Amino acid sequence: MAFTMHACVIAKRSLINLSFLLLSHTAQGAEHISIPYAQVTKTDTNYSLSATIYYPLSPRIIEAIDHGVPITFYQEFQLLEPFNIYWQWQQNVWSRTVRYQLRYHALSKQYILLSLGTLQRRSFPSLDIALDDLGKIESLSLPPKHLINSSILTLQLRSGVDIHALPTPMRLGALISDKWQIKSPWVDATWP
Repeated sequence: MAFTMHACVIAKRSLINLSFLLLSHTAQGAEHISIPYAQVTKTDTNYSLSATIYYPLSPRIIEAIDHGVPITFYQEFQLLEPFNIYWQWQQNVWSRTVRYQLRYHALSKQYILLSLGTLQRRSFPSLDIALDDLGKIESLSLPPKHLINSSILTLQLRSGVDIHALPTPMRLGALISDKWQIKSPWVDATWP
């Protein structure tokens, strides 16, 4: 009888410790990219998007960058229109993905931000300044042929870390670790 009581107390304490461990593990991996500002503005002939993206990186990603590992970020944009007025379905009429690679250059002690689409390279003295620049979207031109009836359109954007672009030895660990799974949910931009 005493053994059964003692085993029950140990099991209960173990269960409580396990639940606290799981809760703390979930809280540690809770970095999420946020998009506090996304606004579409009308120019003379077109519409353009301006947005601010905040990139809180996990200590593991910061450590990888500081050791020269190139980290690829993506910014996805999609233009949706209702499929049917009576239903909430939407169809994607335009989408675009922009990719940036961020790395630390130890010799110059600079953070290099490379646009993978245009191959434009910019250097920054600190990681925070590089992430601030990465998070500024200014006057991204939207395709005019899809904006004829802009009153029914929804423009959404999201951003994240592309773990599939990591070097091969790191990729498997990143796929199973929540410290690398950093992305934002889809956010609707505000129309004028």
